[in-house]
This record gives sequence, structure tokens and C-alpha cells, in this order.
Amino acid sequence: CFDTEGKVREFGSKWRTDDCNDCSSSSNGIRCCTSYATPVDYNKEKCESIFNKETCSYEVVEKDDHSKECPVHSWVG
Repeated sequence: CFDTEGKVREFGSKWRTDDCNDCSSSSNGIRCCTSYATPVDYNKEKCESIFNKETCSYEVVEKDDHSKECPVHSWVG
């Protein structure tokens, strides 16, 4: 199989893409899904979510002070 970047992938192989998707290859093709959860239930007026591409995760912090984390009540992924 060829992935979206044109690299040859062997059947049964697994990898993580640069944009944080976990992929696997089989005789049926390539399947990918996100490797992270996305915060959906938090105070969006006071807080913002920031994606860290190095850790493939979100952090939810106060807009005025990024050193203060905000509680998240629900995530999807």
C-alpha cells in the first residue's frame, strides 16, 4: 500500500503521521484515526484549547494566563 505521502507501507504495519493520526495497513487498505482526544465541554469564554503537535494532545488553559489549566468535563476522540 502507498500512504498519503507516497511511502510504501507493508501489510500489517502501523505508524503515526506528522499530524498525529495513528494508521495501519492491511490487505483491505490503510486506515487512520486521530491519536488524541479533543476537549468539547469547557468554559469557552474564559478558556482556550491549544494543540501540542509534539505530544499529540490538547491543553485547555485560561486565555489570559496560559499557566492556569481549565477543567474539561467532556472529551471526544
